[in-house]
Amino acid sequence: MSNVVPIAGTSESARWRTVDIIVVAILAVAFGIVFWAWDVYIWPWASFLTSPAEYAISGVWLLPAVVAPLIVRKPGAALFAEMVAAVISVLLGNQWGLDVLLSGFVQGAGAELIFAFLMYRNYGPIVAALAGAGAGVGEALHDLPVYYASYDVQYRAGIFILDVISAAVIAGIGGWLLVRSLRRTGALGAFPSSR
Repeated sequence: MSNVVPIAGTSESARWRTVDIIVVAILAVAFGIVFWAWDVYIWPWASFLTSPAEYAISGVWLLPAVVAPLIVRKPGAALFAEMVAAVISVLLGNQWGLDVLLSGFVQGAGAELIFAFLMYRNYGPIVAALAGAGAGVGEALHDLPVYYASYDVQYRAGIFILDVISAAVIAGIGGWLLVRSLRRTGALGAFPSSR
């Protein structure tokens, strides 16, 4: 099964359908609820890991930026999904407040840049891992100056490295495996990802 999507003619393949918008929004809301639960019940336990090791599990926050584009295969899906999930996380309440919106934006943009660089034509596992890593770079570029500006370079480098690896593995490969599982159920029949 090929993961390279041919771009037919004009911008038809880039045009969002109503079903694309609805499915990405529903996915993003679901991930926003997961984020809230993750923030409240899981992330506080990550303090048992010596910081910056807690960033080894931060890839969970980046899943919408990979899963949505893998399903709908439209420009803007990573950014749209990550922003809607961030809004839901803010509305439900989280420990970072409105800053989550900026974080969601740079995370979604990081993944979006990878898909855009490949002209929205390839959605295989390597590209998914790269998109996850791109989202992880976005997360690190946000978190390091906002939360860790006073820490030494080695500490910040550790966060950056763990952030990107976690993003590539959890959001990238994990997201790709999730979409592959959904495809096998037939749930993605209305999308190019079903082929």
